[in-house]
Amino acid sequence: MSDAIAAHLVVDDPERAAQWYGSVFGARETDRIPLPDGTVFAIDLTLGATTIALAGEYPDQGIISPKTLGGTYLALVVATDNADEVWTRAINAGATAFHPIADTFYGERAGQFIDPFGHRWGAPSTCATCPNRNETRPWPPSSLRAKPAGASPPRVPDGSKRGKARRPSE
Repeated sequence: MSDAIAAHLVVDDPERAAQWYGSVFGARETDRIPLPDGTVFAIDLTLGATTIALAGEYPDQGIISPKTLGGTYLALVVATDNADEVWTRAINAGATAFHPIADTFYGERAGQFIDPFGHRWGAPSTCATCPNRNETRPWPPSSLRAKPAGASPPRVPDGSKRGKARRPSE
């Protein structure tokens, strides 16, 4: 068994997504599978030691992106040398803030954003000024505590509520 996991991400535009992941994370294209009509079936990228395969949507086969579904619970995390630089590149390139970047109680500078294709990403870095993760802190931190009754859930970039899956025809 391999010790590596490769991600297969469904997006609405594989070519645009490959460019976006290259500009934000420094991912490099390593392979491309064209279709006879000139469109792209899949694009393989490398990001460090990780392979990411990007593929387009095929709704008639049940292959749809988180953007079409209205959100995702999966968060992909890429360790970085500078979380603020990656965060800024992502937001400037059209990502939407999900959890604002901040010094965390667990010793990292971190935040999460949703890329223009509906996938949620974290890009943490070490933080010299963050609390030591071994220090005693109240649990759960305020960011994870239950929200008051009637509080609205966060929204994904298309404006729908996270957690409410819907089919493309809805």
